[in-house]
Amino acid sequence: MAAGVAAAQTVSIAPPQNVLQLSANSTVEVQQDLLSMTLSTTREAADAATVQTQLRTALDAALVEARKSAQPGQLDVRTGNFNLAPRYSREGKMTGWRGTASLVLEGRDFPRITQTAGRISTLSIANVGFGLSREQQAKTEAEAQSVAIDNFKQRADELAKGFGFSGYTLREVSVNAHLGGPVQPRMMAMEAMAKAASDAPVPIEAGKANVVVNVSGSVQLK
Repeated sequence: MAAGVAAAQTVSIAPPQNVLQLSANSTVEVQQDLLSMTLSTTREAADAATVQTQLRTALDAALVEARKSAQPGQLDVRTGNFNLAPRYSREGKMTGWRGTASLVLEGRDFPRITQTAGRISTLSIANVGFGLSREQQAKTEAEAQSVAIDNFKQRADELAKGFGFSGYTLREVSVNAHLGGPVQPRMMAMEAMAKAASDAPVPIEAGKANVVVNVSGSVQLK
């Protein structure tokens, strides 16, 4: 029995022959259709309770205004960070408390979001970001994936013929998708945005994003 096991362990598997590794990709540029706008405020006072009360008052007023225009997918409203922290002097003595509260407006209806932000007076615009909705990303990935697969098949066929073979069969393949670096959107400076007139839409313009799909794997030349 021991001799049989030893013999089995000495059997070596021949490496695969005529196997080609390759990859192909496709990039689709698409307009960003998701806007995320963060509004925030900061309060300071001698005690934590006062700061917390002031923040809640400002946030509650903003929520009341924002919810008037809320619509699933078009304008979703959610609270953001809410934190309190003590303040200290250079000598290390606690001098009071400082807190920050934020509200996030997000969705595909840009005018609705910017007009709502313009009507909120208790919070100021802290950050503006753009992205792709799930629907837009899924649609664009499907488009890029189809092109990447065609590119992979075409390249595999060309390489097979280049090496003197008539064709190939797939051995293994993997498909990966990711967002490439977006084209930077154009927008007014944050200072100008913060000074936008009440009830006026905040001036923004979204850019574009790149959806990249990579197909890689190996083929058996035949």
